[in-house]
Amino acid sequence: MARVCQVTGRKPVVGHKVSFSNKKKLRRFLPNLQTKRFFVAEEDRWVTLKLTTDAIRTINKNGLTSVLKELREKGVKI
Repeated sequence: MARVCQVTGRKPVVGHKVSFSNKKKLRRFLPNLQTKRFFVAEEDRWVTLKLTTDAIRTINKNGLTSVLKELREKGVKI
Protein backbone atom coordinates (compact mmCIF):
# COMPACT_ATOMS: atom_id res chain seq x y z
CA MET A 1 0.00 0.00 0.00
CA ALA A 2 1.26 3.48 -0.81
CA ARG A 3 1.46 6.44 1.54
CA VAL A 4 -2.04 6.04 3.01
CA CYS A 5 -3.05 5.71 6.67
CA GLN A 6 -4.94 2.47 7.29
CA VAL A 7 -7.18 3.99 9.99
CA THR A 8 -7.92 7.57 8.92
CA GLY A 9 -7.38 7.16 5.16
CA ARG A 10 -5.16 10.21 4.93
CA LYS A 11 -3.04 10.43 1.80
CA PRO A 12 -0.73 12.97 0.15
CA VAL A 13 -2.25 16.27 -0.97
CA VAL A 14 -0.98 18.69 -3.59
CA GLY A 15 -0.23 22.35 -2.95
CA HIS A 16 2.09 25.15 -3.96
CA LYS A 17 5.69 25.68 -2.98
CA VAL A 18 6.07 29.47 -2.95
CA SER A 19 9.53 30.95 -3.46
CA PHE A 20 10.76 34.30 -2.19
CA SER A 21 9.97 35.83 -5.58
CA ASN A 22 6.41 34.45 -5.17
CA LYS A 23 6.71 31.90 -7.97
CA LYS A 24 4.42 28.96 -7.39
CA LYS A 25 5.46 25.39 -8.10
CA LEU A 26 3.43 22.27 -7.32
CA ARG A 27 4.60 20.02 -4.50
CA ARG A 28 3.22 17.16 -2.41
CA PHE A 29 2.45 17.33 1.28
CA LEU A 30 2.97 13.84 2.71
CA PRO A 31 1.17 12.56 5.82
CA ASN A 32 3.26 11.77 8.90
CA LEU A 33 3.15 7.97 8.56
CA GLN A 34 4.63 5.58 11.08
CA THR A 35 4.82 1.79 10.96
CA LYS A 36 3.65 0.53 14.34
CA ARG A 37 3.21 -2.94 15.85
CA PHE A 38 0.42 -3.58 18.32
CA PHE A 39 -0.24 -6.71 20.37
CA VAL A 40 -3.86 -7.82 20.22
CA ALA A 41 -4.44 -9.70 23.47
CA GLU A 42 -7.82 -11.14 22.42
CA GLU A 43 -6.29 -12.80 19.35
CA ASP A 44 -2.87 -13.42 20.98
CA ARG A 45 -0.93 -12.01 18.00
CA TRP A 46 0.94 -8.94 16.77
CA VAL A 47 -0.58 -6.61 14.17
CA THR A 48 1.52 -4.22 12.08
CA LEU A 49 -0.24 -1.09 10.84
CA LYS A 50 0.85 1.91 8.78
CA LEU A 51 -0.63 4.87 10.66
CA THR A 52 -0.50 8.63 10.93
CA THR A 53 0.38 10.04 14.32
CA ASP A 54 -3.23 11.23 14.59
CA ALA A 55 -4.42 7.63 14.19
CA ILE A 56 -2.02 6.47 16.93
CA ARG A 57 -3.65 8.99 19.27
CA THR A 58 -7.08 7.68 18.22
CA ILE A 59 -6.01 4.14 19.12
CA ASN A 60 -4.72 5.34 22.49
CA LYS A 61 -8.04 7.08 23.16
CA ASN A 62 -10.57 4.52 21.88
CA GLY A 63 -8.62 1.29 22.29
CA LEU A 64 -7.11 -1.07 19.76
CA THR A 65 -9.98 -3.56 19.70
CA SER A 66 -12.61 -0.96 18.82
CA VAL A 67 -10.45 0.50 16.04
CA LEU A 68 -9.74 -2.97 14.59
CA LYS A 69 -13.46 -3.78 14.75
CA GLU A 70 -14.28 -0.63 12.72
CA LEU A 71 -11.58 -1.49 10.18
CA ARG A 72 -12.90 -5.01 9.71
CA GLU A 73 -16.44 -3.64 9.21
CA LYS A 74 -15.06 -1.47 6.40
CA GLY A 75 -13.54 -4.58 4.81
CA VAL A 76 -9.86 -3.96 5.54
CA LYS A 77 -7.92 -7.21 5.90
CA ILE A 78 -5.76 -7.21 9.03
